[in-house]
Amino acid sequence: MVSDETMMFSFAAEENRAKQILDDVCAAMEEKGYSPINQLVGYLLSGDPAYVTSYNDARKKVRSLERDELLEELVRSYLEHKVS
Repeated sequence: MVSDETMMFSFAAEENRAKQILDDVCAAMEEKGYSPINQLVGYLLSGDPAYVTSYNDARKKVRSLERDELLEELVRSYLEHKVS
């Protein structure tokens, strides 16, 4: 049976997890002197985890999520904080 109504899906738990992982990974990269923006873009485009430092388990943490989950969190955060 196909419904004509729009379905909603909540990502609340995954959003919090993805946000925490991004916060941790960015902090580790900054501590090691890397640019989190450049490194995350490299990782998201290539899928190569070598773009993420292993310091403080950042590489392991970022790989615990799919890249699309990370992108979703980044877009969500951007849209929430966008100046209208």
